[in-house]
Amino acid sequence: MSLSVGIVGLPNVGKSTLFNALLKKQQAFVANFPFTTIQPNIGIVPVPDERLNKLAQLVKSEEDMSELPPIVPATVKFLDIAGLIAGASKGEGLGNQFLAHIRETDAICHVVRCFSDPNIIKSGTIDPKSDFATVELELQLADLQTLEKQNEPRGVIDKEEQQRWLSVLKIRQTLGQGKPVREIELTDEEKKASKSLNLLTDKPILIVLNVDENDLKRIDPWEEKYAVELGIKRDQVVTICAKTEMELADLSAEEQKAYLRELGVEKSGLERLIQKAFATLGLMTFLTAGEKEVRAWTIKKGTLAPQAAGVIHTDFEKGFIKVAVVNYQDFIKYGGWKGAGEVGKVRQEGRDYIMHDGDVVEFKFSL
Repeated sequence: MSLSVGIVGLPNVGKSTLFNALLKKQQAFVANFPFTTIQPNIGIVPVPDERLNKLAQLVKSEEDMSELPPIVPATVKFLDIAGLIAGASKGEGLGNQFLAHIRETDAICHVVRCFSDPNIIKSGTIDPKSDFATVELELQLADLQTLEKQNEPRGVIDKEEQQRWLSVLKIRQTLGQGKPVREIELTDEEKKASKSLNLLTDKPILIVLNVDENDLKRIDPWEEKYAVELGIKRDQVVTICAKTEMELADLSAEEQKAYLRELGVEKSGLERLIQKAFATLGLMTFLTAGEKEVRAWTIKKGTLAPQAAGVIHTDFEKGFIKVAVVNYQDFIKYGGWKGAGEVGKVRQEGRDYIMHDGDVVEFKFSL
């Protein structure tokens, strides 16, 4: 499965700079005026995963290969969406385009300005909380418009249609009180109705605090402060210096590590952003390792083995028989399938097996 994240925020908060850093190349035009980004720039970004390199080295040695097998990481699709202003829900600025593009994403990444560069034109206030509230309000207003367009069913209607209409009324009333859909307590039936409407404030969110480089040493207090102020979980807040991420993009892997150590940071903003995106959406990865390729596959937490097999190919799910599973750490420790099998670390699991992050697997299926 693919993961798509829309990068949104007021003009000139660093969205396109962050996007360029994520792609490690200049794919979006960055300039010092609003609406530089008119059509959304789309980029597929590999998820950093050191496990894949270790697996590839092991497979090369175990299979006596002359070269490493191809490495295929999990990916995240980022959309750099046009800057939003107050009134976007009524078509102000590029509001209509903005709202249409954001509906296509799985999660929304709000970039708010916390850096102090006086040379960059500032839209809105100097308060990140207020900037976020401006964008959030426009999304709520757009959702209200969607709900107000829903017509009350007439004549004889079935139970499902009646439940859908009652759900629309409940969501519309609560949303009108300023509460985003994702915070409304809904039953399973109501959630189903909400999903069918593709409401913007029903999508999971991440907040990126775009700070000055010197503030990277204070990641924990920054994130704790704004998690409380914005009323969200700490795991949904990421502190990044987009300018620093751009500089890192031009360095080798070793140089990046050295630079981050100088800044007092263990991981790049890209790594932390993707990790929190996965956590927010309840995602994880399982691994396959062989001569053909070493690969990470993205699935929802709680996915059963047959459905995980279906992520690789639908025929795998249809003809699922069983799956050979070994923990990644054991796979590395004992030198691959053969070594792990000799010490009893390879398990044969059936249709009821719940996948775990880092499972190295081989699916058995019939055609």
